[in-house]
Amino acid sequence: MGSPWKPFLLLSVISSLSDFARAVAARPISYAAVLRMKADSSSVLHSRSRPRQHHSGGLVTTDWPAFSGHPLSALSLLSSQEDYRSEESEEFGPVFIHEPDDVISPLDSDEKKVVMHCEARGNPPPTYSWYINGTEVDTEADYRYSLIDGNLIITNASEITDYGKYQCKAENSFGTVLGREALLQFAYLGAFSGKTRGGVSVREGQGVVLMCSPPPHSPEIIYSWVFNEFPSFVAEDSRRFISQDTGNLYISKVQPSDVGSYICLVKNTVTNARVLSPPTPLTLKTDGVMGEYEPKIEVHFPTSVLAAKGVTVRLECFALGNPVPTITWRKINGNIPKKARLRKSQAVLEMPNIQLEDSGTYECKAENPRGGTAFKGHLQVYTLPQWVRMINDTQMDSGEKLQWECKAMGRPRPTYHWLRNGLPLTSQGRVEIVNGELTIHKVQQTDSGMYQCVAGNKYGTIYNNAELKILASAPVFVHNPIRVIATLGKDVSLECKPRASPKPRVTWKSGDRRIQQSRRIMLLRNNTLRIVNSSRADEGTYVCRAENQLGSAEMTAILWVKEAMRVELSPSRVEVTVGESVVLSCKATHDTTLDVAFQWFFNQKPINFQQDGGHFEYIQTQSSTVDLMIRSILLKHAGKYGCRAQTSADTVFAEAELLVRGPPGPPGVVIVEEITDTTATLSWTRGLDNHSPISTYNLQARSPFSLGWQTVKTDPDPVTGDMESAMAVELNPWVEYEFRVVASNAIGTGDPSAPSRGVRTKEAVPSVAPANVSGGNGRRHELVISWEPVSEEFQNGEGFGYIVAFRANGTRGWKEKMVTSADSTTYKYRDETFPPLTPFEVKVGVYNNKGDGPFSKVVIIHSAEGEPRDAPSDVKAYSISSSEIRVTWKPPHPGPGRPRGYEVSYWKDMEQEESGKKQRTVKNETSMVLTGLEGNSLYLISVKGFNSIGQGPATAAVTANTRKAPPAQPPTNLMWIQEGNNVSLNWDPVKATDNESDVIGYMVLLKQEGRGHNQVTRTINPASPQTGGTQTTKIEVRRGEAKREGAISSQVRVVTSSGVRAKSNQCSVHCLPQSLTWTALLLVLLVPSASW
Repeated sequence: MGSPWKPFLLLSVISSLSDFARAVAARPISYAAVLRMKADSSSVLHSRSRPRQHHSGGLVTTDWPAFSGHPLSALSLLSSQEDYRSEESEEFGPVFIHEPDDVISPLDSDEKKVVMHCEARGNPPPTYSWYINGTEVDTEADYRYSLIDGNLIITNASEITDYGKYQCKAENSFGTVLGREALLQFAYLGAFSGKTRGGVSVREGQGVVLMCSPPPHSPEIIYSWVFNEFPSFVAEDSRRFISQDTGNLYISKVQPSDVGSYICLVKNTVTNARVLSPPTPLTLKTDGVMGEYEPKIEVHFPTSVLAAKGVTVRLECFALGNPVPTITWRKINGNIPKKARLRKSQAVLEMPNIQLEDSGTYECKAENPRGGTAFKGHLQVYTLPQWVRMINDTQMDSGEKLQWECKAMGRPRPTYHWLRNGLPLTSQGRVEIVNGELTIHKVQQTDSGMYQCVAGNKYGTIYNNAELKILASAPVFVHNPIRVIATLGKDVSLECKPRASPKPRVTWKSGDRRIQQSRRIMLLRNNTLRIVNSSRADEGTYVCRAENQLGSAEMTAILWVKEAMRVELSPSRVEVTVGESVVLSCKATHDTTLDVAFQWFFNQKPINFQQDGGHFEYIQTQSSTVDLMIRSILLKHAGKYGCRAQTSADTVFAEAELLVRGPPGPPGVVIVEEITDTTATLSWTRGLDNHSPISTYNLQARSPFSLGWQTVKTDPDPVTGDMESAMAVELNPWVEYEFRVVASNAIGTGDPSAPSRGVRTKEAVPSVAPANVSGGNGRRHELVISWEPVSEEFQNGEGFGYIVAFRANGTRGWKEKMVTSADSTTYKYRDETFPPLTPFEVKVGVYNNKGDGPFSKVVIIHSAEGEPRDAPSDVKAYSISSSEIRVTWKPPHPGPGRPRGYEVSYWKDMEQEESGKKQRTVKNETSMVLTGLEGNSLYLISVKGFNSIGQGPATAAVTANTRKAPPAQPPTNLMWIQEGNNVSLNWDPVKATDNESDVIGYMVLLKQEGRGHNQVTRTINPASPQTGGTQTTKIEVRRGEAKREGAISSQVRVVTSSGVRAKSNQCSVHCLPQSLTWTALLLVLLVPSASW
C-alpha cells in the first residue's frame, strides 16, 4: 500500500531541486536515489527477529532529528524515508524462524515418511542443505531425500540408514548459519520369544522374582502383569511390586492365592502397541513353609542417578522378606523435598520438577522384625546450557575493533567455540578467541558475515547467531538544509551528523570563511557547532563539510535569532473550597512572526482534557492568551498548575499554586495503647486539615456483632481537634474490636483512618441476664424451663453458662442447676413426687470464669400435666353406607392430661390391630366419619386421646358392619305411552344379587325443559303415569332401597300435549307437530339408607 504523502514528496523534490543541488554539490545523486521511498513504514519494526547493535564508532544511527517546529523540507522528507528502509530493500543474512526438533517416528507407520522442519528468513532468500551425523545429505543422489523450502522429507525411512542427528544449514550472499542438532529416532516394539517359559516353584512365605525379559523396543515401554487371564491385572501393594526399570514382578512373600499363571504385558509409549509374553506358571512346593527371614533389597535405583533439571525423578526400592518388609526413605545430610511423593506402598520415591538443590545422596531402608537392610545412591541434577549474555547484529566502520562476548550457564559448565559462515573460527592473526569472547582487530570488509557462538556440555548445545557488517560509504547528510531559530541571549547548537564510513573529517564555515573557535563559538567532539549567548549578529548561513577517502558532502544550516518570549500566569496563588470553580489565565508575549502553542500541566503532568473534561476546560481567548477553567473542584485538584508556551524559537513555563479547602484527610495509623474490659485507649496521628483546622474527632468501632462501624462514647467527650489520643468507653467485655478515627472541620467530615489491628477487651463478670424465661409442657412429673440465650456479645468471657433456680410456689429454698453450654435454651427437671400442673417460681442467671452474673426476673411456670390418663367413654359406631361408618364418643373426665385431639383406630375382623389404619380429629371433635371402607364388612374401632406430651389409653374396641352395595344393574326395557297430558311408564324389575342390597322401589325423575327444578315420583310397581300440559319432559327411572339411589336407567325424552296419543315405538321427532316439545324421563332404582 503506498504512502499517503508520496505526491507531496514528489512535488516538493521537483520544486526544490536547485536548493538540493547547492546543498549537496559535492555529491551527485541520481533521481532514483532521490525518489526512493518506503511503502509501509510499520514493517520496519518487525523486519528482523534479532536486535541490531550499532557500534559506537560507526555513524549508522537512525536518530537524525530536524527542528520540530519548522515545516519539513523536501530533503528532510526524503531523508526520513532513507531512515526507515522496508524489509524488501534491506539486505541481511539468514535468520532462523523454525529449527528442527527431535522426532520419534513409528516404524510401523503406513506412510513411512519423516519431515524435519527448517525455515529461515533473509534477503536474498536463503538456500538450504542438511547434514546427518556430520555428513551432508545428497538429495540428488538419494531419491529418498527431498527438500521442500527448507524442510527435509525422508521417504521409506528406516532405523538402519536414517537414525541420527540432523542439522540444517541456511545461507545467502551475506553468510551461512547452522541450526541446532535434532535427533531422529524410530519407535517400535518387537514380539516376545514364543519359547515356552519354565515354571517357578517356591515355598509358601518365600520371596520370588518373575522375569519379564522384554522384546526389542524403542523408546521407553510401560510394564504390567496379567494374572491367569487378560484383563485380570496384578494389583501392586506392599507385597507385590512391578519395576518400571527392569519390568520384573517382585513378590516379597508368596501366599497360596499367588499360585497361577503370570504374563508380562508391555506397551510402547509412542505407538501404544502392546504385546504379551508367554505365561510363567508359579506353584508352591509341598516340602514345607518358609520361615521368617530378614529383608533383601531385590530392586533399587542406580548408585549414581543423572537427571535433567525440571523433569520428574522416580527412585525404586523393593525388598523380599518374611514378614513383608516396610520401606522408608531419607536424604543423607538433608531433608527430602516437600514436593516428593511416595508411590506404590512407598516402594517409589517420586520428585517432580527436580531442581539443583534436590541433588544429594538418598537412602531407602527395608525393615521387618527379623532385621533390616539399606541402599544408598547419589542423585545428580544437570542443566542444559542457557544463555545469560548474547551477541547481536553489529555494523562497524572498517578499521575498528570488534569485541563480542557470549556467556551461558549450565551444569556441567558449558564450553564454547565460534563459527563464521558455518565454519570453525580459530585464533589467528587479527582474530582472538578466549572461551566466549571474540575479538577482531581492525575489521575489514572480508570479516563481514554470519557469526555463531556455540555453547555446549555433554547434555546439549545451543547456538547464538549475529551478523557483522563492515560499512564503507562516502558522507551523506540526511537532513539538508536545516533551519534553526534561536532565542536572543541563549546558547544555540548546530549539529553536523553525516552518514559515512569510515568516520569523516568535519569543518565548518560561515559564508566563505572557515569558522575559527573562540570563547563564544566552539566546535564540540561530536562535530556540533555551539554558539554561546547568541545575538542578532549570529544570524546567517552555516555550512558543515564532511570528507573521507570515499568522498565528501556539505550540509547548510540557516540560523535566525529572535527575542525571548515572556509568559504571565495569573493568579499565581489561589485558595478555594471544595465544590467551587476557578479560572487560570496564561498570556504569552513573543515575536509576532512566530506562532505560539500552549499546553497545561498539573503537578508536572500534561492535562488530558478528554479524560478529565468533567473538571478541566481549555479556553482559547486570544491568539496569545489561553484560560484553564477548573469546575467543581475536589481535594485531589490541589497542587501546581503549569502553562507551557512554545514557539519555534524557545519554550517558557510558568506555574501557579491552587490550594483547596475541604474536609480533613484520614488520620494516621490508629494504635490501641491500653485495653481493659470496657475501655480502650487509642492514639493516632493528625491527617491533612486541607486548609481548614480540625475541630473534632469521632471514634468508631466495629465488632463481629455490630452492623458495620458504630460511633462509640469517649472520654473526654468531645475529642477536640488538637488531641491525638482518647479513650473509648462502655465497650462490651471479651469482644474483639477494630477502631478507626474520623476527623471533622468547618467544611465537613473527612474520610476515616485505616482500621486498627483487632484487639479483644478483657473478661468480666456477665452483666446481662437471659430474657423471656418461660416453660411448661413436657412429660408427667417434668418441669420444663426455657429462655432466650445470651448473645456472645454479652457473655463477657470464657466458661459462660446458665444457673437455673426454681422452687415450688410457697416454699423457701431455691434449687440451682448449672447449664454449662452457652447455646442452651432449655432445662428439664424431673421429680416423681410433685403432681401435674404444680406452680414453680423460676429464675435463670448467668456465670463465666470471672464469676456469677445477674438473674432474670422470677416467673411462675407450671410442671407438665402429662399425657391423657383416661380413655374416652361411650364409644358408638354405625354404618351409614357400604363404605362409611360414623363413630361418636364422649371425652374423658376433666383433669390433668387433657386431650388436645383424638385418634381413631380401625381394622377389619380377622386382621391384627397393628395392620389397621388411624385417623386423627381436627382439634377436640368427638365424632368422625370413616370413609373408603369395604362393603358388607365387620370393622373393629377404638379411640384414644392425645396431646403434645403423648397418647392416652385406648378404649375397648367396638364393632360396626358396613352395608351391602346397591345393585349395579339399572332398570331396563323402559316403555312409555302418551295419552293427552298423561304419560305411562313401564320397565323390567331389577333383581339384586346375594352381595347387593334388596330393591324396595323405584324413583322417577322428571324435568321439564326450560325449568330449573326436578319432579320426583317414588313407586314400587314397575309402572308410573305422568301428567301435564304441552311440554317437553326428561324422565329418569332409578331403582332404590330405603331412600338410597341405585344405578340410573337410560334417559327418555317425550312430548306431552292434549289430544295426542302415542307409544314409545310409534313416533319419532320428525312426525310430531312443530308446536310440541320434548319431555325427558329417567328411572332410578331405590335401595335402603339413601336420603333425597
